[in-house]
Amino acid sequence: MITTVHTLNNSVAQIRDAALLACERIAPAWPLDQSIAVNPWWKMRGQPMDQVAANLQALGGVHLLMPKAYYLGQWQTTIKPAHLRKAADELGVNSTEQALIDFLKGKETDRHWLNVCDFLDAEPEHAHKMPWRDEIVQQISQFTALYFHYPAQMQRNGAGEHDLYAAWLEVVRQDRGIEVLMGEAGLSEHFRALPDQPEQVLALMHQTLFADDKQHSVFVDYCYALLLDVHGWASWLAYGAWQDAFANKNNTGLLQLLAIRMAWDWVLWQQNLASNHIQRGFERQIVQFATLEKDWHAQQQLLWVWQRALEYSYQQPLQTQLLNATAPVQTDLKLDLQLQAIFCIDVRSEPMRRALEAQSENIQTMGFAGFFGLPIEYSVAGSQYQRPQLPGLLKASIRAEQAGSSAAQNVVAAQLNGRVATKQAEDAASATFGLVEAKGLYRAVSLVKNTFFPSKAAHSINQIDLDGPWQLSRDGQLLSDIELAGLAAGILRAMGLTMRFAPVVLLVGHGSSSTNNPHAAGLDCGACGGQTGEVNVKVLAQVLNTPAVRAELNLLGIEIPAQTQFVAALHNTTTDQITCFGVTGQAAWQQQLSAATQYAQKERALSVGIVAQDPVEWAHLFERKTRDWAQVRPEWGLANNASFIVAPRALTRSLNLAGRSFLHDYHWQHDSEFGVLELIMTAPMVVTNWINLQYYASVTDNLKYGSGNKLLHNVVGGNCGVFEGNGGDLRIGLAMQSIHDGQDWRHHPLRLSVYIAAPREAMSAIIAKHQAVADLINNQWLYLFQWDVEQQQIWQYRAGQWQALESAKELLCAA
Repeated sequence: MITTVHTLNNSVAQIRDAALLACERIAPAWPLDQSIAVNPWWKMRGQPMDQVAANLQALGGVHLLMPKAYYLGQWQTTIKPAHLRKAADELGVNSTEQALIDFLKGKETDRHWLNVCDFLDAEPEHAHKMPWRDEIVQQISQFTALYFHYPAQMQRNGAGEHDLYAAWLEVVRQDRGIEVLMGEAGLSEHFRALPDQPEQVLALMHQTLFADDKQHSVFVDYCYALLLDVHGWASWLAYGAWQDAFANKNNTGLLQLLAIRMAWDWVLWQQNLASNHIQRGFERQIVQFATLEKDWHAQQQLLWVWQRALEYSYQQPLQTQLLNATAPVQTDLKLDLQLQAIFCIDVRSEPMRRALEAQSENIQTMGFAGFFGLPIEYSVAGSQYQRPQLPGLLKASIRAEQAGSSAAQNVVAAQLNGRVATKQAEDAASATFGLVEAKGLYRAVSLVKNTFFPSKAAHSINQIDLDGPWQLSRDGQLLSDIELAGLAAGILRAMGLTMRFAPVVLLVGHGSSSTNNPHAAGLDCGACGGQTGEVNVKVLAQVLNTPAVRAELNLLGIEIPAQTQFVAALHNTTTDQITCFGVTGQAAWQQQLSAATQYAQKERALSVGIVAQDPVEWAHLFERKTRDWAQVRPEWGLANNASFIVAPRALTRSLNLAGRSFLHDYHWQHDSEFGVLELIMTAPMVVTNWINLQYYASVTDNLKYGSGNKLLHNVVGGNCGVFEGNGGDLRIGLAMQSIHDGQDWRHHPLRLSVYIAAPREAMSAIIAKHQAVADLINNQWLYLFQWDVEQQQIWQYRAGQWQALESAKELLCAA
């Protein structure tokens, strides 16, 4: 073995680079307490979506499209013949309607690449044994969970992920139980013979099976197929690399996980060298993989027609609504504004905004990214705890802390450290038995109490008093009033709030309420890093209410009237209640907020299983859902999201968008150099794509991209994620209960349709400037439309050109 490794040294670097290409296909998955939605195909956005679909189907039977039966059901309820014809024409498919229907009635096929373990599992003599694939995933997954849950014991040299392969090798070389369990004498010898360096494992496998230069690209696909076996843990390690990249640190954790998975294939290959037909079968599929991928691309062609038809069934009615709702943009200027409320663009804000606007024509709502433009991390003074309060795409540059006396800070820090320690202990694998036994009757009393007298659930950090006052610092230096004014001016301009201010301006962040829910952060604000927006709105309200900052804003051309008060508020998306902070008394606008809550609850009640007539009963039942620790569907989150509309609210105020649209206010006439438009297309549009495709992927393939049955979840690795049951791969994405109600899908997988009311030339320039944006649009990971309000026309960006779509009248006829 030593001699073999030495002969490979000259090619190790090249092989390592090829393996890194496979690693680069893995998108990150954030930890549970910072859970945000992620486009799982983000790293492959440079390829057309249909090519990625064929590659994944060929490599691991991974689905980017729904089963045929699903589309057949949509044909009977949603998809119209006009949608089907239009989809077929767009994709260049020359098939009759009947041929497309007959295709859906045909059998599904699932031929895909087999790793070495899969060939062995198919052997007749292995039929009575545990499948090798299951054993491999279980062994790697259990080891990795322990590695991250007990870092002090497992990561001896302090190198973190960089020690992953070495730690695994030490464990597996001593574990004789695998050999006994699988009935494979001599297996341990092959583990002991593995090289000490992960790159050398990759080189061994490449030298043995992929030595031909023509097979080098297949080696990259093979590496990716191995990572798909442990995709959950691969995504977790990709998150570590993502975070280290912000600090320009090298992180090889994912490459080492690949080496671990490949080592298993190498060991099994060595163990079965006498099985010539297995060798021939594996070598044959290397040669035939390109053909297999092409076959899948051809087979999926008709399925893509149905997928596109389903998307047309949503797009065309929405476009009709938009073209029929072109009210004058200046409508709001005629109103005597009494209240302005700025909400997150989250789709759950849309019904609440309609509800609030219904209370008075003198109420204006606006949509803006839920972190309110603050690039902050929240830090509790006296504690080492920090958490980002901004989108995962960005790195915090400002620290937000509560100012106060040292004694008060120490009390807060002690409370925080105690709560976090307790939470970590309860989440540990041992908590199910050991912690309950240790606490004895106290634990039993607590269980009974929470069952019959549930208390309000809250994140342990959010139980800390967040009333401020706040201090903002960068690199250890407090921001001056001039710096705060510059920050505030950029935020107000991006909001489009620079000239006309109501007496009360609500800054409405959002969060959720649920208990016994490891994925609770996924229901909070993704723009705030999987936290509530409470810190952000309180910080921004303080900045904008500070007289010295307002004086500096005047010098920057933004004059805020003295009587205008910015009020921090939090929209609970589970109950639709809005809490205002630091407000006393009962003003008329507060009564309007209460009425809006009742309006929104009435609209949403049936969708969450609440049947009641009395508003008081609605409020009680919504609140009870938040405290019920047996509740698997506290709310539907962002399920069924389908569009992102960037336009003045006056244009959509009359529309019921059914909680399916992200809404961002934007007036291009006030954006002379289109800097705000560029920000929207490179940040919120990308974030909404992440949200949209996480929901999409969790539906099309919940096994690979979702987290399965919530009732079986167990937190692992401290905060890494969950197992479904007691093993298997780390589960990422959405649980089935978040996308399916037990009878039908609550989220239908549609790619995001983005409608922007701005000049086409400006959007084209931004697309040309930003490759990531161009990739998403040109490779059909989302659809981009221009909403030409003046001409009452909608244009679509396709293949580098703008194409005019049907008029409202033609759309109505088509529908």
